[in-house]
Amino acid sequence: MRKVADCRDMPSEMNCTLTIAGEEEEVVRAASEHAASVHGHADGPELREMVRAGLKDEIPLHA
Repeated sequence: MRKVADCRDMPSEMNCTLTIAGEEEEVVRAASEHAASVHGHADGPELREMVRAGLKDEIPLHA
């Protein structure tokens, strides 16, 4: 099942609305890179585990 990381679920002064969906490892990598480059977090194992813990299952649009 595809996973989703949504910036709207995280506290942010930027009010970022980015949503990333895909296979779990792709989403963890992309969301961590986004958190580092846009939000100024240090990319590393701790950030990636925090991202992984916040992932949700994607709700399919087509049934």
